[in-house]
Amino acid sequence: MGCSMHKKLDDATLEKIIEAGIEEFAENGLEKTAMSGIAKRAGVSVGVIYKYYEDKDSFFLACVDYSLELLQQVMENVIRNEDDLKNCIERIVSDLIEAAAEHRSYYRMYHEITTGSCARFASKLASRIEGMSAKVYAGLMDKAEKDGMVRISGDPRILAFFFDNLLMMLQFSLTCDYYSERMKVYCGAENCDNPEAVGKAMVGFIYGALGI
Repeated sequence: MGCSMHKKLDDATLEKIIEAGIEEFAENGLEKTAMSGIAKRAGVSVGVIYKYYEDKDSFFLACVDYSLELLQQVMENVIRNEDDLKNCIERIVSDLIEAAAEHRSYYRMYHEITTGSCARFASKLASRIEGMSAKVYAGLMDKAEKDGMVRISGDPRILAFFFDNLLMMLQFSLTCDYYSERMKVYCGAENCDNPEAVGKAMVGFIYGALGI
């Protein structure tokens, strides 16, 4: 952290630096992002950032942790409503669409994490990012099957994996250029301009797949 001879930054400034980092990583990728670009976007000097973060990798991981707070909020909504499977699914999809609109760069950075440029962080980040949702979704599927709410059966962990794959593709389709264009090819531009309608159709598809 910062040396005692330097004035510590307030929370708002630190948050501004993190947000600037997320934007830069989302736009340029980890390897091509320069700390000087982050500093310029945040309106601070590069030296200020290095008083708080050892290097670009440690700053990148701090940006990942910051963005994970959004996932935490979504998971908390799921946990609060986990007795009602349909309500959970609808809430998850709705929250995802809302978060994608408000925090597009978060999901673009998430996509960057899944590429080869972040291979050295793969094992560390996969469990950190996916662990919470994997546990919640598997528990949700297991309970739904035991309660007779779904017709499909199988290892709840695998069902959770398929379920999350659908959510992940929706995230990327709403935030990443290639996947957005891909969605237009499949769904038509008129549907892509109406993410709520896409979300509603996705919920119906999930209901059918699970046999709800």
